[in-house]
Amino acid sequence: MTRKLFVTTALPYANAAFHIGHMMEYIQADIWVRFQRMQDDGAGAREVHFVCADDTHGTPIMIAAEKEGITPQEFVAKIAAGRQQYLDGFHIAFDNWYSTDSPENVELSQGIYRKLRDAGLIVTKTVDRFFDPVKGMFLADRNIKGECPKCGAKDQYGDNCEVCGAAYQPTELVNPFSVFTGSTPILKPSEQYFFALSDPRCFAFLKDWLNTPGRLQSEMVNKVSEWLGEAGEKLADWDISRDAPYFGIPIPDAPGKFFYVWLDAPVGYLASLKNYCSKKGIDFDALLNDPDTEQVHFIGKDIVSFHLLFWPAMLHFAGHPIINKLKVNVHGHLTVNNEKMSKSRGTGISPLRYLDLKMNPEWLRYYIAFKLNAKVEDLDFNGEDFVARVNSDLIGKYVNIASRCAGFIAKKFDGKLASELSPAARAWIAKALTRDGAERQAGIAALFEAREFGKALREIMEVADITNQYVDENKPWILAKDADKSAELHEVCTTALILFRQLTIMLAPVLPQVAAKVAEFLGDTRLSWRDTQGAAVYDIMLGRTIGAYTHLMTRVDAKMVEDLFDKPAAPAPALAAAPDVAAPAPEAPPAADIEALAPEIKIDDFTKIDLRIARIVQCEHVAGSDKLLRLTLDVGEGRLRNVFSGIKSAYTPEQLVGKLTVLVANLAPRKMKFGVSEGMVLCASSADEAANPGLYVLEPWPGAQPGMRIR
Repeated sequence: MTRKLFVTTALPYANAAFHIGHMMEYIQADIWVRFQRMQDDGAGAREVHFVCADDTHGTPIMIAAEKEGITPQEFVAKIAAGRQQYLDGFHIAFDNWYSTDSPENVELSQGIYRKLRDAGLIVTKTVDRFFDPVKGMFLADRNIKGECPKCGAKDQYGDNCEVCGAAYQPTELVNPFSVFTGSTPILKPSEQYFFALSDPRCFAFLKDWLNTPGRLQSEMVNKVSEWLGEAGEKLADWDISRDAPYFGIPIPDAPGKFFYVWLDAPVGYLASLKNYCSKKGIDFDALLNDPDTEQVHFIGKDIVSFHLLFWPAMLHFAGHPIINKLKVNVHGHLTVNNEKMSKSRGTGISPLRYLDLKMNPEWLRYYIAFKLNAKVEDLDFNGEDFVARVNSDLIGKYVNIASRCAGFIAKKFDGKLASELSPAARAWIAKALTRDGAERQAGIAALFEAREFGKALREIMEVADITNQYVDENKPWILAKDADKSAELHEVCTTALILFRQLTIMLAPVLPQVAAKVAEFLGDTRLSWRDTQGAAVYDIMLGRTIGAYTHLMTRVDAKMVEDLFDKPAAPAPALAAAPDVAAPAPEAPPAADIEALAPEIKIDDFTKIDLRIARIVQCEHVAGSDKLLRLTLDVGEGRLRNVFSGIKSAYTPEQLVGKLTVLVANLAPRKMKFGVSEGMVLCASSADEAANPGLYVLEPWPGAQPGMRIR
């Protein structure tokens, strides 16, 4: 039986270029697809169809095209033309990239609608819809913003809260406004078409579908179960129509009405697959009806309400054959230094800038994979960690093996590997490739299958560590100096390269370009996961003539990472600095007053504290307090921070303005009687502050700049 996979990712809206969040999702899915394609049970590789498309319909596209004086079709075509440079740049190998504005999507969407209508699940209602009195048009859900009716988050769209994930009607928004004109919309009656999600049949299906083992992560089952309620009482009918003018697919037998984009967009997965099948001569209907076919979908946590309620119910009651074999993998957001990406704060990353800086795309693929797991957790990009992780793992551990051993094979043995291995060498291979008596590769394969990429890569790096230990202990560079040690040198380098090949096979889903270079260098026509098991591990390499080794990857330059980030907005101009008045220098406390050291911590504990250079741009007394000074600090963020510090007994405001100091920058804000304090300024003091009340504000060495991190 050949496993057949239909793999999809969320459709990007065709009103802008890709951002780094898109790349994270596509890289995650691409790694899983590449792993699947490497599986070969002896009868052939798995059949995998990896497709996506642009989500092209809706009022925002129509308005954007109108502003540029072109048709919506021309607008989305322009956006689509820029997609491939991103996909190629990061080695993301979709089989087909299509558009929801396509004949296939019109056919499929209208066909699904008719089946839902025939099943009695389409109803019409006259409802009040928001209307922009300035623009003179009904507003789509994403053309309205306001405060979430569930959690109160501001600046949320009219259909879904990106903070708490709740779905709601736009009329439920608090303080709504039009995104086009900023005006307060008015309510006007309009007849609309609804999918009857409140029908008891939908609840019964969704309850069973959501709780099917392996369908969803457990945290998502719990979350969506909350949205269902005990008996479906929380399920509301889904508005699937929009009034003209609207760029979308017409609703059959309903003049002037169009499908709301959230109906036809998820059908776009099927439309892209159908388009691909027609290109490849594959029977689309037969593929979907094949009991061996399953769909695996990757999507972010901010839009799961649509994909775990409306989408599966819509497909099921339209008779879609693959719905019972659909698995949805939900992932978190990508943050930068534990903050939401923001250009104004300098925490935005442009994928094109990454490529323009000539940064290796496989650095990012590896780093993202190392951070990913099967849970719905946010993934943080930290520049320092990125440099350290890539340089340590990929250069120091992986590439280092080949660079230290391959040259000796070429120079000393005409490029030919040893024909035999001693029991000692085979024991090292076994040590690297087994854990607790079982083959590591099987466990690593299971981790890739479960999307536990970070755990898989940690296991792979353990193999690399053991391989490097073998090389370090046998020192081929020393053996090469002794002609009598030629056979030993030959075996050591052969053993190391056998393990290097194993590492390459296991890293191939993450590092496809490096793997291709290694395959060519080692004389492999392809890299198959089957070659990580049993005698194939090393016998296939013995006696083989390999090619000349060429450099596989360079180290990450920290300056490149610095240039990668969006530059923060210019900070507010600092107040004029006061004259450099030195504070009186109290005598140092005697040794008896030095506080005992705190309990020992690990480096991971220390790195949780974010210490930053801050400039004191303003300082003032706090009315009503005999201890506090109010400090206004520039921490290089593009904004100023307010911090209250109990140092009034030791300093006057004039002594501090213009000085640099040290701030605990990631301390949770604290609401005080006098206002909110956004951090803590560091000071030194004696153990007995009552007996020796001196306070010493830390002052960095000249040359430090606001925002620099202290390590």
